[in-house]
Amino acid sequence: MSRKIKILIIDDEDKITSRLKSHFEKQNYEVETANTVNESFVILSTFLPELVLLDVMLPGMSGMDVLKTIKAQYPSMEVILMSGYGDMDMVIQSMRQGACDFIRKPFQVMDVQLAVERTTKFIEVQSKLNKSESQRALISRDLDQLIGKEFIGDASSIRKVLDLALKAASDPDVSVLITGENGTGKEVLARIIHLGSERVNNAFATVNCAAIPDTLMESEFFGHVKGAFTDAKDSKLGYFELAHEGTLFLDEIGDMPLLMQSKLLRALEQRKIKKLGDTKEIQVNIRLISATNQNLEKMMTDGKFRDDLFHRINTIEINIPPLRERTEDIELLLNHFVENLSARKGIQAPAISELVISKLNGYYFPGNVRELRNMVERALILSSNNCLMPDDFPIKANPNHGETIVKSNPHQTLDELEKEMLQNALTQTGFNQTQAADLLGISRDAVKRRIKKYNIHISHHIQEDEAD
Repeated sequence: MSRKIKILIIDDEDKITSRLKSHFEKQNYEVETANTVNESFVILSTFLPELVLLDVMLPGMSGMDVLKTIKAQYPSMEVILMSGYGDMDMVIQSMRQGACDFIRKPFQVMDVQLAVERTTKFIEVQSKLNKSESQRALISRDLDQLIGKEFIGDASSIRKVLDLALKAASDPDVSVLITGENGTGKEVLARIIHLGSERVNNAFATVNCAAIPDTLMESEFFGHVKGAFTDAKDSKLGYFELAHEGTLFLDEIGDMPLLMQSKLLRALEQRKIKKLGDTKEIQVNIRLISATNQNLEKMMTDGKFRDDLFHRINTIEINIPPLRERTEDIELLLNHFVENLSARKGIQAPAISELVISKLNGYYFPGNVRELRNMVERALILSSNNCLMPDDFPIKANPNHGETIVKSNPHQTLDELEKEMLQNALTQTGFNQTQAADLLGISRDAVKRRIKKYNIHISHHIQEDEAD
C-alpha cells in the first residue's frame, strides 16, 4: 500500500481486538480498537477510520444499530461485520444497511485479512477517483465524466468562457458562435454547451465544413434519396436529421461556400429541409453551434460570408483565448496530460522538472492546448528518465529568425497572424504541407485551403510535397 489505511476494530472481547490490532499493524495499517459502543463512537469522531471491523453482538447496543449509525453519519466509511450467530437473513440485512462484507466467527486471522484486502482495494480505487474528481477543472463532475475530456484552466479568461458557455447551455435553442485559434478547444466547449442543456439526451452531430467537398456538401447536410444522382445507390440521412432534437456543431464554418451558406440559412430559419431528389420537406429541430478561427466580420466585408447568416449563428459569441495569453494554465495542463496519458499507457507518471515549465511558459504555442498534449505524449514515449526534462520538449524554431514560429503582434489582424504562421510553418518544413499541418495542429486540407486563401505561391514545391 502506498499509504496507511485506518482501521477501527469494535468487539467486546479484548483478546480479539488485541490480536487483530497486532496483525494489521504489521501489515502497515493504522489501527485503533474499542470494546464498548460508547468508546467506539468517540474514536470514530476523532480517528475517522476508512474501514470498521464491527462485531454484531455488542453489550448495550446491537452491532446492526451501530452499522446504521455509522452509515448515516459517515456514508463513505466501509464496514465489515463479524458474528458467530449470523444466518443468511442477517447477511442480507447487513448488506442492505451498507456493510461491504460479513465474516463468521470463529474465524482465522487470514479470513479477516482477505476481507480487509478486498475492501482496501476498493478504498484505494475510490480515493484515486476522488482525487481525480477534485482536480482543478472548470467543468462539473458530471460534464467531465460525459465528455471524457477536461476544459482545464484557472485563468480568469477561461473562467469567463466557461461561465458564458453554461449560461448559453441554459437556453436549448440559442445559437452560439465559438471563435478561437486551432487547438484551443472549440469542440470541447461545444460539447459542454450540449451536455449542459436540455438536449443532452439527444445527438451531438459534428460537421467539419472544411473537410466536405463542395459537390457533396448539400447531400451531407440534408441527405438524399435513392437515385438522386449517379452514385446515390441508397437513401441517406443528412446531418440535420441526425441532429434532430439535439445539437448540430459546424466546425470551420468560415470555409463553407456561399451557395451552401444560403441553403443553411434557409434551413435554420424555416426549420425545414428537403433531401436531394425528394419533393417533401422534413421538419427539424436543432440547436446550432458554430466554430471558426477566421475573422467572419472581415469575410463579410470581403463578400465571402453572408451577413444574414452571420447574425443568425451568433446570438451568443464566445471567444476562447490562446494558450499564450493564459500562461498560468500551462503548468496545470501539463500536469493533467502527464497524469492522464501515463495512466492510459499503463506507466508510472514521471516527475516534471521546473525547467520544463519555464521553457514552456516562454513558448508561443501556435497549436495551443492540442500542441501541448502532443508534446507531452511524445515526451512520455521517448523519455528514458523518471523525470521529464527540457530536452524532452524540443521546440521548433523559425530558421530565419531563431525564434519560435511567430511572436504576437498586437496590431495584426487574425488573418494576418494566420497567414504569417502558415508562411513560417511552410518555410520551416521546407514547404512540406503535411509536416506544416502537423506543426500547426490542423489538417493538410486546411493548409491547402489557406494557401489558396492567402495566395501563397508554392508551385515549385508542390511536386516534392506530393511525393512524400
